[in-house]
Amino acid sequence: MAEIVILLAIKKIGNALANGAADQASTQFAKYRMQLKELQGNMGRAARELRVMHDVLYQMDIRNCDDQVYEGWLEEVRKVAHVMEDMVDEYLYLVGRQQDTMCCFYLKKGFRKPRSLLSLNQIAFKVKEIEKDLAHLSETKKRWVPMINNPDTSSSKYIVKRSQDLANISRSLDDEDLVGVDKNREKLEQWLASDDLECSVIALLGMGGLGKTSLAANVYRKERDKFQCHAWVSISQTYSREDVLRNIIKELFRDKVNVISNTAAMDIACLEVTMKRFLEQQRYLIILDDVWTPEAFDDLSRALIHNDKGSRLIITTREGDVAALASRGHILTLEALPEELAWDLFCKKAYPRDTNHECPAELKPLSKEIVNKCKGLPLVTVSVGSLLRVREKTIDEWRRINDQLSWELINNSRLGHIRNVLHLSFIYLPTHLKSCFLYCSLFPEDYLFKRKRLIRLWIAEGFIEERGESTLEEVAEGYLKELIDRNMIQLVERNSFGRIKEFKMHDILRELAVHLCQKDCFGVTYEDKCGKSPEMDVRRLVLHNVTKDIYQTLSGMHRFRTVITVDNSMPTFTILPLLCKKSRYMTVLELSGLPIEKIPDAIGDLFNLRHLGLRNSKVKMLPMSVDKLSNLLTLDLARSDIHEVPSGIVKLKKLRHLFVEKKIDPNWRAFKCSSGVHIASGLGNLTNLQTLRALEAHDGSIRHLGELRQLRSLRLWNVKGLYCGRIRDSLVQMRYLSNLSVSASDENEVLLLNVLPNLRKLVLRGRLAEGALNDSLLFQPVGGHNLYRLSLSWSQLRGDPLPSLSRLSNLTQIHFTRAYNGEHLAFLTGWFPKLKTLQLRDLPNLKQLEIQQGAMASLERLFLINLNSMMEVPPGIEFLMPLQRLGFHEITSDFLLLLRQCYAIQGTQWQHSLRE
Repeated sequence: MAEIVILLAIKKIGNALANGAADQASTQFAKYRMQLKELQGNMGRAARELRVMHDVLYQMDIRNCDDQVYEGWLEEVRKVAHVMEDMVDEYLYLVGRQQDTMCCFYLKKGFRKPRSLLSLNQIAFKVKEIEKDLAHLSETKKRWVPMINNPDTSSSKYIVKRSQDLANISRSLDDEDLVGVDKNREKLEQWLASDDLECSVIALLGMGGLGKTSLAANVYRKERDKFQCHAWVSISQTYSREDVLRNIIKELFRDKVNVISNTAAMDIACLEVTMKRFLEQQRYLIILDDVWTPEAFDDLSRALIHNDKGSRLIITTREGDVAALASRGHILTLEALPEELAWDLFCKKAYPRDTNHECPAELKPLSKEIVNKCKGLPLVTVSVGSLLRVREKTIDEWRRINDQLSWELINNSRLGHIRNVLHLSFIYLPTHLKSCFLYCSLFPEDYLFKRKRLIRLWIAEGFIEERGESTLEEVAEGYLKELIDRNMIQLVERNSFGRIKEFKMHDILRELAVHLCQKDCFGVTYEDKCGKSPEMDVRRLVLHNVTKDIYQTLSGMHRFRTVITVDNSMPTFTILPLLCKKSRYMTVLELSGLPIEKIPDAIGDLFNLRHLGLRNSKVKMLPMSVDKLSNLLTLDLARSDIHEVPSGIVKLKKLRHLFVEKKIDPNWRAFKCSSGVHIASGLGNLTNLQTLRALEAHDGSIRHLGELRQLRSLRLWNVKGLYCGRIRDSLVQMRYLSNLSVSASDENEVLLLNVLPNLRKLVLRGRLAEGALNDSLLFQPVGGHNLYRLSLSWSQLRGDPLPSLSRLSNLTQIHFTRAYNGEHLAFLTGWFPKLKTLQLRDLPNLKQLEIQQGAMASLERLFLINLNSMMEVPPGIEFLMPLQRLGFHEITSDFLLLLRQCYAIQGTQWQHSLRE
């Protein structure tokens, strides 16, 4: 864990010594170049020492994790790294100050050194002390902490061994010990018995504790005799290729003692040759249990023969990129047990056979709660059930276990195997992913994360490193995908074109992560029920379920780098002025949803602030001092009461995401449903902007719009027809733009836009000229091939738009609101093959909607809203069944009667609402 803190300190030193910061420091302290050079040299040496420490700690994993000497040493390392981080932040604060006190040379009673030089000298002195501390820690480790390669004290090997012991137990489970595996077992047996003679690779994928090994072993015992030879071998992270090959040969030649004894002197090449020769004429079944990397699989699969005899290779893994090596269609992804099966498994373990596994009636409510907390993980359910089996069967005892189950999972030695299995997944994460994973645990249980919002927070925290020409946002999305592929977080939903949209943490993994966060002062959560102040050295504080002012309970706030609130239940937030004054190193301030009305002027002193979130707040204006937040990356004022931003906002040249849209009609049905802000001049300074939502169009802002060449998402309001030419010219400069929303100033203004061919989402609110869909490059097969989402509102089209739009074969969403004035729409065979969502709303003249067989073959959601003239259920709707969601809203009672009599939608779940 200490390596996370060290890595962040290294990154900050790198920022401080980067060319831009170094040049700024040289200018700021031109008269003190020797002192500055010495300080920068000290920082560089400290960074090198920390880098070596980081690499050593990463290699040590959790060896000696239960060794108090090692734990104490790690605690001291973390403290020094935190002090180093403080000093770098102090240095950057000093360098970046707008008003320096360099000119205070003389006072009435003599000469004084400039205050900045005193600060510079203090920082230099402290960094020298840190250098000495790091050297001392290195010496201390050599004297007292067991060495990395000492096999006797490597508890990393101990944890791997304990996990392998657990795997061996899982291999011996009988059928009656397995619950909810029937479908997966049947599928696995079908793949093994397939007539396909090609050697196929089968992957069992899922997070630790889901029963991959148990299922594989159960099928292996039943099916292995149908193969000419078979072998089972455990891999784990610490595998030796040579040892694994010997173990496979040992199992394959189990009846040939002389062959096994001859392998003792063989090198890897001879082992491979021996195995290949034996397998050439054999139909074999080999299980590789617990494979962690594609490289491990590649290492071992080279020794196998693909001999077209129907051989099978099964791998169990937690890693998505390992499972991807399976043969096409041969990945079996294990899921958590459903509630009723988890209950059956729990009862088998918690209640002895002499009671027929029946739960006593008085214990049933508490037992149900305990099972729910196991979240369907068979390993946890079995372990907790076995723990309770030996406990007194009373309500008081069951309530006590229920109330402290989280503590039991972390501390009870009988549940240590759960910690080992789940801990391994965390231990072998790269350091940059560890910090991202732990960060997620600071949010509430079952919290639903949004991809874009979390990525902006990760970037602000400094977790994301630059990689080639990719943006930080693209790198962060890669981190997120990797955590999902490693089964560390759970994917909940993808958007209509396949990108991650929502995800969450598994509760059991979250409990372990929360423990690690608190132990190493990475961050803490605060709730009313905790009733105590966070640790003094805590860096990140996340508040949830707080219904009272916490002014009196917070201490050590000068250490805070991050304060986040995740709900709007707090009635007041009076500590904001104090945070602005005392938490001078603040990096992330996320206060969305709170009833904050005023932001103190002192917020401009938070020089390191990179994220300021005030979405859905009551803030009406920002203080002028925000122009001093030169490191700000995200400013989120969406749906607040702000009408304008200070003119100095254009000085924030590092700003990447600006949300300043005020919502007027939350249903987006009124023509003027939202508004943006005016930025009178200087917009072209914000050259790093990737998101701009939303800008009120006028001569000054439109003139410089084309200078924002990094934009990915742009929303414009109040666009007049005469601006369209200039907007078109600006859009051509935005080669990365993928999300565009343009709204006209009134219903009669005509939008004439030829927009970029690489757009993914397009929203047009306003009148379109007849033939615009045919003439615009966007709606051509070549120009619009990337468009996934299209929303047209108030377009006033008289001609059917579908023939033109049907050429956009990748569309996944279409939304029409007052877009079409005609009476008939027809979706023809083969049109919109990837469309998943169709919403038609407020089309007053539409009488008939026709759907031919083979149209919209992938449709999942259909919403028909306020279609006044429609008098029949759309003919052909049966070709779309079944839909995941079908809604008829704002309809008449007569139309409702037609729906209830419609045979085409019988047996389908559909929703409706009547017109008021």
